[in-house]
Amino acid sequence: MLDALRQDVFEANVELVRRGLVIASFGNASGVARDEGLVVIKPSGVSYADLRPENLVVTDLDGRTVEGDFRPSSDLPAHLVLYRAFPSIGGVAHTHSSFATSWAQARREIPCLGTTHADYFRGPVPVTDAMTPAEIRSDYERNTGEVIVRRFSDLDPSAVPAVLVAGHAPFCWGASVGDAVHVAVILEEIARIAYQTVVLNPEILPLATDLGDKHFLRKHGPGAYYGQK
Repeated sequence: MLDALRQDVFEANVELVRRGLVIASFGNASGVARDEGLVVIKPSGVSYADLRPENLVVTDLDGRTVEGDFRPSSDLPAHLVLYRAFPSIGGVAHTHSSFATSWAQARREIPCLGTTHADYFRGPVPVTDAMTPAEIRSDYERNTGEVIVRRFSDLDPSAVPAVLVAGHAPFCWGASVGDAVHVAVILEEIARIAYQTVVLNPEILPLATDLGDKHFLRKHGPGAYYGQK
């Protein structure tokens, strides 16, 4: 199980680079083995060009290193908060992709303007509150996760599997680390389309809820009928 998860997390991190969602050592992906209580994550600051499956770090859900010679990603505490708060998720991907990060820096949610967005997110992609000076000074990375969880106090993380951390960048998640990376790819595309849409028509209104729900629910949930069984 752990060897398979290690390989999945390695391939997910490589896919972030291949898709152009990270440069240098920005960004990371992790996966969780819930039965074992273990997390596999990219090591801190290691270039993607030098990354190997054996470089990945295994920790427990309290952040203690179980396997690995490197320090885990500095974002590990945020990932751990998400794993504890959202028990249905199996992977997290954090990027600084251009368009999604632009919305995060602008401190604007990504509105649902069309069915491309609605196919993957039921409603806008939310943005968190800005972190307080106290949150930044103390346990910054853990508090990054906490500010995300607070934003989802009235949202379903399975219906909106991504968030923009104000002034920072996006975090995405899914049932597996591969799914989390797929969400990150889709998020960047809908962020780009939304940006172009509001440039072309600054007065554009959000997509009608009925139409948005139709597109989301035909792909997700017990009544989904899109694709093959």
